Amino acid sequence: MRKPFIAGNWKMYKTTAEAKAFARAFTKLYNSSDVQTAICAPYTQLETLIEAFKGTDIKIGAQNMHFAEEGAFTGEISAKMLKEIGVDYCIIGHSERRQYFGETDETVNLKLRKAFSADIIPILCVGESLEERDGGKAFDVVKNQLASGLKEITKEQASSLVIAYEPVWAIGTGRNATPEQADEMCGFIRDTIEELYDDVVSDQTIIQYGGSVKPANATDIMNMPEIDGALVGGASLIPEDFIEIVNF
Repeated sequence: MRKPFIAGNWKMYKTTAEAKAFARAFTKLYNSSDVQTAICAPYTQLETLIEAFKGTDIKIGAQNMHFAEEGAFTGEISAKMLKEIGVDYCIIGHSERRQYFGETDETVNLKLRKAFSADIIPILCVGESLEERDGGKAFDVVKNQLASGLKEITKEQASSLVIAYEPVWAIGTGRNATPEQADEMCGFIRDTIEELYDDVVSDQTIIQYGGSVKPANATDIMNMPEIDGALVGGASLIPEDFIEIVNF
């Protein structure tokens, strides 16, 4: 049975001092082992959080990484750099990376392959824009993102993959898909994974929903049969809000 997985995406927020304060407050509130919990933080906070959460089952993830082993890529971070400090997860292909920094399905695929080779679990983000949904293309877009992104990814690797469905039109807008809409797409993603691999892999794959997840809607979202977790943005910055979601 798949264990629920709640991951916070801090995006470009929090200084080191603020991260330490969050960790102190959140550790006092956190007592759950029924839900896998992770925080994906800016690079400068990763070691701080890894140290702060020692002795707990809270995992730490990065928000991006380069697909090269090393090289003249100013401003980039490699998988082996992340692994060296103890990072467990890495978000790959977030809609903001695709929109603002030129991420493509091809670069997403290269990053997935590098993450797996470094024993880092990728959180692969897929999702459609409002124009694509209104144009009846949502399912085609997501299927293409999965097929292209998972090219040459083995069954064994795919079995440990986390997929986050994040409808672009529900990221930071205050709008979000209804639980039924989110569940429908997550079910479609699971069916697509079965087509690409088999039913064993699809049954093992964790599928999250990400899109304005808050304490007020977390329970309804998490009670949907095809949704295994949430990728949480703004609400993960506040310990009291994030723990409500973890304890859905």
